Amino acid sequence: MGYIKQGTTAFRKTNLAFFAAGFNTFAILYSTQPLMPEFTKEFHVSPTMASLSLSLTTISLSVSMLVFGTISEVWGRKPVMISSMLAASLLSILTACSPSYESLLLFRIIQGISLGGLPSIAMAYLGEEMEPKSLGVAMGLYISGNSLGAVCGRILSGILTDLFNWHMAMGAISLMSLVATLIFWFSLPASQNFHARAPEVRKLAASMLSHLRDPALFCLFGIGFLSLGSNVALYNYIGYVLTAAPYSLSQTLVGWIFIVFLVGMFASVWMAKLADKFGRLKMLLVSLLLTLLGACLTLVSHLAVIIAGLPVLTFGFFGSHSIASGWVGRRATHDKAQASSLYLFFYYAGSSIGGTMGGMFWSSLGWGGVVAMIAGFMAVAFVFALRLSKVLANSSAPSVEKKWTVAKLK
Repeated sequence: MGYIKQGTTAFRKTNLAFFAAGFNTFAILYSTQPLMPEFTKEFHVSPTMASLSLSLTTISLSVSMLVFGTISEVWGRKPVMISSMLAASLLSILTACSPSYESLLLFRIIQGISLGGLPSIAMAYLGEEMEPKSLGVAMGLYISGNSLGAVCGRILSGILTDLFNWHMAMGAISLMSLVATLIFWFSLPASQNFHARAPEVRKLAASMLSHLRDPALFCLFGIGFLSLGSNVALYNYIGYVLTAAPYSLSQTLVGWIFIVFLVGMFASVWMAKLADKFGRLKMLLVSLLLTLLGACLTLVSHLAVIIAGLPVLTFGFFGSHSIASGWVGRRATHDKAQASSLYLFFYYAGSSIGGTMGGMFWSSLGWGGVVAMIAGFMAVAFVFALRLSKVLANSSAPSVEKKWTVAKLK
């Protein structure tokens, strides 16, 4: 059983495939985020209701990932991921044709279910097929694809909505998604270290329960939840701030603000490398502090300072996600697909809950309320990180991960 090593053709093809996959997932997932003010105007719904175009998609995605991880254990990693991406692309076309907000939400829920066949399985595939020394770089590049997809999906939907309408914008996203699906299909090498097995519900439940009982994994799950919840809350409602007086920015300009997500392409890889050099825990704490700092900068009334705060928060978010997600794969000693599914379940549940909670804070307390919510999330995430340090340092049966972490802390 050979592993894919950095510098080989297989490594390059795998990275291209997962870069396209990450691009596809996030372009579809977040294409409605800059359109929420548009949905509020066209369908006469509140900002909190408009946020459901993203929140319902992410919650259905988070639940379906728990199922698709098991399906992939039977049918194989690549077939399930391809089917997932293709279905999500076709559902994007139906979303673009939605005649009402209710039908749009229905298609987005189904789309979230279909998208669930990619993220957790992608992490499991990389964990199985990549040489351990190459895993950090591969994971960082995959998350970089997420960043670019999030940027292109948001910017394209914002610009095309200004030029035409949101239906045309979503149609363009669906075509872009189909191209990414074909790239993934023909680039990804077949699994070499995967062995199919029959689904065992009782064993699966026991496996997931054991992951949840691992205090280190539980801390990582919590950090993922709080990190994405904070990020989505900020970007869901910053558009309402910037399109209103005194800034009065157009939908196109608000869409271009999401270009700061390109910072994530750099942050994911760079923070993963710094974590290898200085220690995961230290860089995780730095990432959480950057997220908090970026959110606080948006409280300043000057437009330039608000815009400057966005890349700071985005850098911190992608850094914490890259470190935490990679750490889950290393920490889990069995059923890595289920561990990855659980991490992403909490991660995307954070998006849904954080995004909706942000709307409540926005409606009752304004932008200051949204930032206060993010600050609270980061405070709890910091507690999780410190708890993670204590768990690893005090483990009675030192693992390679623990020894590595303790050595880095000294």
